[in-house]
Amino acid sequence: MAEVTEHSSRGTKAAQRDRSRALLIDVATERFARDGYHATALEGLVADAGLTRGALYHHFASKIGLFEAVLQGALERVAEAVERASDGDAPARTRFLSGCRAFLEASVDPAVRRILLVDGPIVLGWDAWRDGDSATSARLLDVGLQELVDAGDIDERDLAAVSAMLSGALNEVALSLGDRREPEPEIDAAMRVLERFLGGLAAPERPVE
Repeated sequence: MAEVTEHSSRGTKAAQRDRSRALLIDVATERFARDGYHATALEGLVADAGLTRGALYHHFASKIGLFEAVLQGALERVAEAVERASDGDAPARTRFLSGCRAFLEASVDPAVRRILLVDGPIVLGWDAWRDGDSATSARLLDVGLQELVDAGDIDERDLAAVSAMLSGALNEVALSLGDRREPEPEIDAAMRVLERFLGGLAAPERPVE
């Protein structure tokens, strides 16, 4: 009985730690998105969470450590939206465009735009930020482009350069949407430009043998 009670106690404490960590990330996401990283004070953040500064440092070694967890959450949310939109049996081109649109639509969320695209590169530095992007949205972009190559929609030459250019362009459009009350028309315009861009990458017709 004692072993059962001890095991149950450990499980309860672990669950409490998980809840505390998740709560800190949720509150930090809200505060970082609203006020920005540099204007967010840890004292106010832990007060909003109903926790202590000691509880915060139990989970995160520093304010930057907390921000990294928040940024990772933003990266994963965007990647999940892109994966959902680009899944299915539609032609590769249709799925690729749907994924790009999903990226732009997800970036309208302040918790994504400010944390991921504005503060992320500044707080963590470009190299660390790119590592996170490469493992999520940029990876999905590369997968989508390779599927376009495999489908014969675009040429395989200079694919790395194409990926870098598209990634930068999509991020720039996402940044520009931050102060738009109705971003849909600009997203529509961006998607039309992207379709023309892909048209310029069409694979050359193979000669008939």
